[in-house]
Amino acid sequence: MTGYVHSFFSGGMVDGPGIRTVVFLSGCPLRCQYCHNPDTWEKTDGIPRTLDYVMDQVLKYRTYYKTTGGGVTISGGEPFTQPQFLLEILRECKSRGLRTALDTSGYTNIKTAEEVLQYVDLLLLDMKAYYPTSYKKLTGVDIQPTLDFLELSRKMKIPTWIRYVLVPNLTDNINEIADLAKFLHNFDNIEKIDVLPFHNEGEHKWEQRGLEYQLTETQPPTEALLAEVKNIFLRASAPRT
Repeated sequence: MTGYVHSFFSGGMVDGPGIRTVVFLSGCPLRCQYCHNPDTWEKTDGIPRTLDYVMDQVLKYRTYYKTTGGGVTISGGEPFTQPQFLLEILRECKSRGLRTALDTSGYTNIKTAEEVLQYVDLLLLDMKAYYPTSYKKLTGVDIQPTLDFLELSRKMKIPTWIRYVLVPNLTDNINEIADLAKFLHNFDNIEKIDVLPFHNEGEHKWEQRGLEYQLTETQPPTEALLAEVKNIFLRASAPRT
C-alpha cells in the first residue's frame, strides 16, 4: 500500500490531546480562500510513501503518546482524497494500540466515511461556513457531504471537536455563526468548538504557485470580534433550562 504524503509533524499538541505525530496527506477537492497550505491541493504534490514507512515514522514516538495520552492525527490536504491509504494507516495504528484522530472537512461519501470512522478515536471536523451559499463561495464545493458526515459521526458516537476559522468580511457573519452554533448544539458527540483566528502566513505559497490570493488586505480578527464569536458558541452550548 502506497500513498502520497506531504509531510510529518512530530510533537504536535494542538491536533488532539497529548503529544502527537501529525501525518499530512496530499490532495484536496476544496479550494478554501483562506487556505494556508495550497501546496497540499494536488495529490502528487506529496511524496509516495509506503504504509510501512508511515508507521515507522509514527512509532518512533510511541513512548510520548503513552505518557501524555497522545497519538496519531491524520490531516491534509483532505485525507479522504486518498481513502484507501487513509483507512490502512488508521487500521494499522489501531492494531498497534495507538490512539487516532482525523482532521477533515468531512467531504466524502457516507460509505467511505463509515469504513474509516470505525478506526477513529477523535474527529476534528472543520466547519468552513454554515449557509450553503457561503460554503460554496468559500470552498468551491457543496456543504451537504459535510453535514451528512457530521450526522454519521453522531450515529457512530465519535467524539468530535469542531474547528471554525474566523476571517473578517468572509466568515464573520454573526447571524450565520449564531445559526451554526444552534445547529451544532443538537449533536451530543461534539465535545468542544475551537474558533481559530485567520492568519495570512500561507500567502507566499499562493504566490509561489502562481495563484491569486484574494485576502492580501485582510487582517486577523480583533480580540473583540474573536471574543464575541466564542461567546456565541458558548451561549448556544449552555445547558437548556
